[in-house]
Parts: sequence; structure tokens; C-alpha cells
Amino acid sequence: MIPDIINISEAKVSDRRGVDDFRYEKDTIIVDDRGYFDTKLFKIRIEDENHFVTRIKENILYESIRENDLPDEKDFHILKDEIIRLTGKAAIENKVSNTEFRRVAVYIEEDDRTIVLITNNMEWEVATIAELYKRRWLIETFFKLLKQNLQIKTFLGTSKNACKSQIFIALTSYLLLELVRRTLSQTNHHFGHFITIIRVCLTQYNRLGYIVNNTQITVRAARKKQYDPPDLFTGKTNEKDFEQLFIEFSN
Repeated sequence: MIPDIINISEAKVSDRRGVDDFRYEKDTIIVDDRGYFDTKLFKIRIEDENHFVTRIKENILYESIRENDLPDEKDFHILKDEIIRLTGKAAIENKVSNTEFRRVAVYIEEDDRTIVLITNNMEWEVATIAELYKRRWLIETFFKLLKQNLQIKTFLGTSKNACKSQIFIALTSYLLLELVRRTLSQTNHHFGHFITIIRVCLTQYNRLGYIVNNTQITVRAARKKQYDPPDLFTGKTNEKDFEQLFIEFSN
């Protein structure tokens, strides 16, 4: 999850408009959500000889050319694999109405729903197309890591420069931390634990290699006494045991 291209725009700019100037090298695989379903974008990617997998919007006009056979005794989550042509007005205007695309319907068991994908690749196994779209969620995981661990849930300033500065500082920190984690760490830390170890131990005079490999987070429950004020009639206290969860660092 290392970003290659970053485009920061105003909130009112749609995701689709944010990639107007993006062009990719030949044979690049591009995976998009349905916000990027755009026949003009499809034409550009076909001209650049890219491969794309995009989720289809509802009520898209198309005609079915032929239906491919589904695999036997495997990939039961694949419901349909067919070759189509787009017949809508936008497809005709952008001159892709005669281009054949592949339409794949996939059942997502975890969410009990069906999604429909479109791709210009006719050679991949149908399960590969479904798996590629599933990998799209890595970008959502990346955003979650930034928000939870690198303090960009809220912005410290409101100006354009202040917001961009805070985002780029978080991105730079993320790249540096990933560099340390991938080159020095021999322990498979979760990213949140890794951030916590680095943050707590930076004030110590230790090498980063020692910090990421010899420092552990130990979570355990400790029993303590809870003191209640004396009873007004008997004068006795009522002490109760309770569990408190705390974290200690050992190195």
C-alpha cells in the first residue's frame, strides 16, 4: 500500500473528475469503483492499452453478445460471465459502442449481495476479475490507517495550504514508517502497534532496529481494590475487586 500518485482536490470535485489528467503506462491494471464508470474514461484506457476492472452503474444500457461458460466445481460465487456492447448515448458519443466488454456478476457472501463488474480484458479467468475488484479495498484500508494513526481525522487549520500541509506531513510520515517496517523490522507488527512502539520509544537512545524488534506490547489485566466510603450505620467499608486493563512496554 505505497501510493504512487496523489491528487488533492476540493471536496466538491467528484472522484471521476479527479483523474482527468491521469494517464498510465501500457498494460497497467486499473481497478475502480462505480464512481469511475465513464465511457470517455474507458476509451482513454483502451487507447493507452490499459486493463481496467470497474463496477457497473445501475440502469446501464447494453446488449449481450454471448455468454461464457462458468468454471465447473469451483468459483461458485461467479454468477455470470458474458460479452456485451454498451448501447447508451454516452457510449455512442465516445465511440465505444462497437467495443466488446466483459460483464461479470459476482456474489459477495460476506455481505449477502451481488455486484456487477465490467472489464476490457477477455483473457483473465473470471475469478481473477473478482479478486482484482476485491483488492480495491486496499485503498480504503490505507485511508483508515492514515486517519486512525497519523492524526488527520480533523484539520488543525482551515486554509488550503494548512490542509495540504497536514495531509502531506501524514503521507511523508507513513512512507518513512513503512520504510522502517519493511527494511528493519523482523517482527510482523500490525501497523497500529508499530506506530505506538515508535511513538513511545522515540525519546529513548536506541537504534530503530532494536526498537522495532526488541520492544513488545504486553496487555494484561490487573486486580485492584476499589474503596467505598464507610457505611453510616455500621462504619464498615466495602472494598471490591475490579479488573483494570493496562498496557506496559518491555524492551
